[in-house]
Amino acid sequence: MALQKLIYDGSFEGLLNAIFIVYQEQLDDAEILEERFYEPDFFAEAQQVYTDDTKATRVWEGLRKFPQFSASVYRSFLTELPDKEIYILDAVRYVLKTKNDKDYGQPSVLKLAQLTKQVGREKHRMEAFVRFKRTKDDLYVALIEPDFNVLPLIAKHFKSRYADQQFLIFDQKRSYGIFYDLERVEFVTLDFDDQQLKEALHQEEKHYDKMWQDYFVSTGIKNRINKKLHLQHVPKRYWKYLNEKNPL
Repeated sequence: MALQKLIYDGSFEGLLNAIFIVYQEQLDDAEILEERFYEPDFFAEAQQVYTDDTKATRVWEGLRKFPQFSASVYRSFLTELPDKEIYILDAVRYVLKTKNDKDYGQPSVLKLAQLTKQVGREKHRMEAFVRFKRTKDDLYVALIEPDFNVLPLIAKHFKSRYADQQFLIFDQKRSYGIFYDLERVEFVTLDFDDQQLKEALHQEEKHYDKMWQDYFVSTGIKNRINKKLHLQHVPKRYWKYLNEKNPL
């Protein structure tokens, strides 16, 4: 039987539907691919996966019997790596068959654990380094470009921390954001960039930026500055989020 390539829409629900098909059709030789990475293959049969919430829920409920593992599946998906589905499918098959979700001697289970750690580090860095800027409409906005798609993971943190202010955290790399309206957080899609934010900023923001810079300079002791350690804790790619480093 030819290799079956299951092409899905790139959503997590779509991935769960593809896994459902693997089990429903008892496909021993199957490969799951996000449609943006798919290239026609003469030696393989392609099948389009249509997202069905009911099927996705059935698969997810099965995975949730292993809480730590199901979290690893989701976080590995958020890496957006083109080969993530290979490891996810193999690990899912192994765990559902053996009921052993902590066997890190199994290559795919180990790979998902490693990817989960990478996503977790990016999540914590976003929570630590995101800086909001106030607009003329009293909306607090932050622009980010994380390596991984961590917006779904940081929404709860910011809703809890900034419960009394409306905010938007916008992922420029993926063109979507999370918006909090003082009641709930929802995902939004916008056409938004640095220049638009600069034009929308409240006049006081310029003074805040200057204060942050002055404070940062005044608290630094030149002969005690450890640039190597500083870069280790605050990598240069995150400086653009910090008022004291790179204000708008």
